[in-house]
Formats: sequence, structure tokens, C-alpha cells
Amino acid sequence: MDFHMQDPTQPLPFADAAFDRIICGLVLDHIPNLKPLFAEMRRVCRPTGFAVISVMHPAIMLRGVEARFTDRTTGREIRPASRRHQVTDYLNAVLAAGWTLDHASEHAVDAALVARSERARKHAGWLLLLLLHLTQT
Repeated sequence: MDFHMQDPTQPLPFADAAFDRIICGLVLDHIPNLKPLFAEMRRVCRPTGFAVISVMHPAIMLRGVEARFTDRTTGREIRPASRRHQVTDYLNAVLAAGWTLDHASEHAVDAALVARSERARKHAGWLLLLLLHLTQT
């Protein structure tokens, strides 16, 4: 398996129809302009392939929840810039790029998540994730 570091606001360095599957996890809320990235993902996906997208739900961002990481070597907290897109921003970008929305679902913080992560309790009932499954047909 190869890994490539890439600025997602720039064209992807892959040939057209290079991949069967596109997986984009928890990235889109850091992208200022969604349409070019969705277009690039479609370009590099084979016509018979699909994309699976996960993103922090806009509702949870209303509570001030944004991505943050701790650098393991320094202990410093890192907070990448987040964009407050709406669900319709994602859907409009998907459709503008020519994808077909095969499935969309919204997932809330529930009792099972709280049981695994006590810090989730303060967000119980709030929408946490937006998941999309995209095809080209």
C-alpha cells in the first residue's frame, strides 16, 4: 500500500479513473471550497467505483466541537482550521461534480457512544457525523 501526502485543495496527482474506491474521512470540514475536491474525487474514481465520505456534522459544530489533535512528541494541541459548511453545501458539491448520491445518513451521539467515551455525554442527542455514499451511475 502506498501513501501520498497531498494538499486536498489542489488537483490530485493521479490518472483519470485510477481507483475503484474513494474514502474521504473527516477531511471536508477543513476544505474552503468543496466543489473542486468532489470533482477531483470523481475524476480519479472508475465509472464502476464509489466514494464513501464522512464529515463532522454541521450541527455538532454549532456546539463548538471542532477537530483537535495532540502531537505525541510535544504534547501540544493542534486545531486545524474548520469550515462551517451546511449539509446542503456538501450535497450541492456532490451533485455539481456529477456524483449520484446513493445514500446519506446522519448519526447522533447515542448511549452506546457515551458508554465507550464518557466525554461524549455532554453531546448526547446531537448529530455528530454525516455519511455519504456516492456512485457515478
